[in-house]
Amino acid sequence: MSESSTQEPARVVAQHPRSGASDGKAPRTARGERTLRKILDAALQEFGDKGFADSSIVGITSRAKVALGTFYTYFDSKEAVFRALVSDMSEKVRLAVAPALDGATDAFDGERRALAEFLRFVRRNKQVYRIIDEAEFVDPEGFRRHYQSTADRIAGRLTKGAEDFRDASDPLEREVQAWALMGANVFLGLRFGVWGDEDAEQVASAVNTLLRDGLRRR
Repeated sequence: MSESSTQEPARVVAQHPRSGASDGKAPRTARGERTLRKILDAALQEFGDKGFADSSIVGITSRAKVALGTFYTYFDSKEAVFRALVSDMSEKVRLAVAPALDGATDAFDGERRALAEFLRFVRRNKQVYRIIDEAEFVDPEGFRRHYQSTADRIAGRLTKGAEDFRDASDPLEREVQAWALMGANVFLGLRFGVWGDEDAEQVASAVNTLLRDGLRRR
């Protein structure tokens, strides 16, 4: 069975909704979950270092220190593990940011905390930008789902903090606000997470001033 993307025709393969494994290949034991985690972590390094086109299943299994056959126990193809990785990275971003919202003094402070934590996450996981960017072409459905779910979470926070944020009774206006904030955060992460190491709290505070001036309820 070839592991080269140039020899293996692209195909859509269903993913297990929880584990990320290809449909019908979800791990059934704790040991299997750990092996799947090793493969995903190795795939992050492989795709992050080489990009999708130049990466290989052999490269992933070598990094994970598992047999080639073990890879196919959980995934059907290189495309399948890439799709699982996109979903996995999206979930990691959510899990990293969510706890930062605890203890926020108001909705604006919550956004400040969320951005600061996102910047710290990006610095620890700089490959996330390459993975998500390539997903536009390798996994367009996952690419869109990542940004849609992120925008939905931001919109939810804006709605929850309606006493602080500018009113948006029109759902479209709220969606525009959420996507605008997300777009800003994405490029702030690129500039101050991938390319720079300026103090995350200071960057987040500067951005928060813009939010308070621009989105404060009048």
